[in-house]
Amino acid sequence: MKILVIGGTRFFGRPMVRDLLFAGHEVTVATRGRMTVPYKGDLRSVIVDRTDSEAVASAFKYEHFDVIIDKVAYASNDVRSVADNVDFDRYVMMSSCAVYGKVHANITEDEFDASDYELKWIDRPQDYAEGKRQAECAAIKLMDPACCTFVRYPVVTGEHDYTGRLLFYVDHIINGKPMYVDNLDSQIPFLHEREAGSFIAHIAPLNISGAVNGSSKGTISPREIINYVEHKTGRKSVLTDEGDQAPYNGIMGTQSFDTLKAEETGFVFSNVHDWIYNLLDFLCYDE
Repeated sequence: MKILVIGGTRFFGRPMVRDLLFAGHEVTVATRGRMTVPYKGDLRSVIVDRTDSEAVASAFKYEHFDVIIDKVAYASNDVRSVADNVDFDRYVMMSSCAVYGKVHANITEDEFDASDYELKWIDRPQDYAEGKRQAECAAIKLMDPACCTFVRYPVVTGEHDYTGRLLFYVDHIINGKPMYVDNLDSQIPFLHEREAGSFIAHIAPLNISGAVNGSSKGTISPREIINYVEHKTGRKSVLTDEGDQAPYNGIMGTQSFDTLKAEETGFVFSNVHDWIYNLLDFLCYDE
């Protein structure tokens, strides 16, 4: 298939593009040119600002793509610049489980329906979750909903996680920095970067529409993360209300996501406990 990837040069975009190439797809990666495209093989790279409608139209004039994988749609206007100026059959958008705005176990895709949400034409807002909601709304408004797939992930992490959220805990414990964790026993869902990339590559050629959750099985608490790092490093955490605000604050209770729809496509997600301790080992030694 002929696939256009918008974004995809870092984090879980890398295993995603590699899997697409290994599967034999003809891949074009569109980026702003701020990062080197880190792939070898039969791949084309195009530098374009996806927020510039005229630039997008010029870059892909006279081309048709079977699938667009949009990893960097953060608002409704981001989607419009692509929908109005590129010829394609299917649209796979990297959305987020943040669209739900809920904390409970086994959240299903129908708990946020973009077709019932008020669309506003906006540029990228500070509110990440609202931006993703509006991006989904725009896709449904501008495209055939049957041709749209919205991939929703919780916290994605791994060895190349540029956000540094999990590293925050390791760094603060090793260096004795005070941190504030609002609920040590909240249960948090994660997904490894390799699976995050592989799942999108897996569903790109499939006839699947609407939202689809992806997440590792199981959850883990900040207390478990902290206890493991303390044991591994021999250092004690400094927990105080005056400390640095810890990532994953705000999740009170258990949050998890139903992945039945994803697994019905034949993809199997791992259990978070099968990989997160190895990742913490890597971060401890890397630190």
